[in-house]
Amino acid sequence: MELTAEQRAMLNGDLGRGKAMAMGVQVGIGKCFDAPRMVPVQKVHVSLSAQEADVWFSGRLLEAGASCAVAPTVNPGYSLDYFRKHLTPEAIANMEETHRIYQSLGARLTYSCTPYLGDNVPEYGEAAAFSETNATIFVNAVLGARTNRESAASALCAAVTGCVPEYGLLLDENRKGDIVVHVEADMKSAYEYHLLGMMGDKIGEGIPVFTGLPKVITPEALRNLGAQLNTSGAYGMYHIVGFTPEAPDLETALGHKKPRYEVTITDRDLKEFEETFSDKIPNGKIDFAMFGCPHFTLEEAMYIAKHIEGKKLAVPMYILVSSHASQMAGRMGVTDILAAAGAEIIPDTCPDQPCWHYLKGKVGITESPKCAYYPRRRGINFIIRDLDTCIQAALTGEVN
Repeated sequence: MELTAEQRAMLNGDLGRGKAMAMGVQVGIGKCFDAPRMVPVQKVHVSLSAQEADVWFSGRLLEAGASCAVAPTVNPGYSLDYFRKHLTPEAIANMEETHRIYQSLGARLTYSCTPYLGDNVPEYGEAAAFSETNATIFVNAVLGARTNRESAASALCAAVTGCVPEYGLLLDENRKGDIVVHVEADMKSAYEYHLLGMMGDKIGEGIPVFTGLPKVITPEALRNLGAQLNTSGAYGMYHIVGFTPEAPDLETALGHKKPRYEVTITDRDLKEFEETFSDKIPNGKIDFAMFGCPHFTLEEAMYIAKHIEGKKLAVPMYILVSSHASQMAGRMGVTDILAAAGAEIIPDTCPDQPCWHYLKGKVGITESPKCAYYPRRRGINFIIRDLDTCIQAALTGEVN
């Protein structure tokens, strides 16, 4: 592998043991993928998990004297301000230690899984290092920047070294679509993009090129599509013909080659998934509603507030957002409207965390299959429906 003088100095330990550890990981990854060289990055996102392995690895780097050459944004753990009353002393200490380590390394403690919506936005064609599956695919597909599907550890090493091995989706030839997906479903809201993304089994492995989608697609819909593609499969990017920057037309998106195959997605496909993925609840009673996997935007919080203002929810509602969206909701009075109805905005928190243990055995409703998928592993049941149906269910305490 070709390394610059500075990169070789890092690898050799001339710039400290922490830099050497991080560069060793980067070089090892590069050798695995036959990368010829390293390329610099200025945008990094680390899918911090606040779990044992994350604390161990990041702690090892810090103990070795590492610091971030590029300050990365980070994924959510769990808000101690909100959950402290539900947590064991060990869980509190774990999140405090996570915060201390990443703060000491020089990370930007955004604690959100949607950095591309404002905190950390790579430019078209720019090489970046993003972990967090909904973020990597958004960066590649929607922004036209370039990142591989980094792990939390490799992204943190990229932040420490300021570079990544050049392979995979950093190269032109690996960014072309090879599956044409004809969408014949009625994509009337951001919810249908959740369901479309859950068609991974039908789409198959590769880079899908979507045709038949509306000409106007919201950021929330694009967020949903990418998040669910990486719940139902493992996708680094996609193209939408006439919409995403590397797909002005079908031929360009495919690299002027024939697709390996074509598939069609219909309303029936989406409806069948919704019916089969939801847990079967005989009486239709729900215990709570949860939104924000990936994190909800301020606009979505405002939408919910508009529909429950002056009313009372029958069950608790948890709306997970970035700290920026939370702060803006507070300034605009949205938080007060939601609180008066019985809904809570919670920043810095992911559904896939032990802080939700008190919901074990209960039934929730959400519009996000990903939000249902992760907590299910902790014994929490979920029904998925469109956002309007979810809101109505939270007001009545039941759903058909």
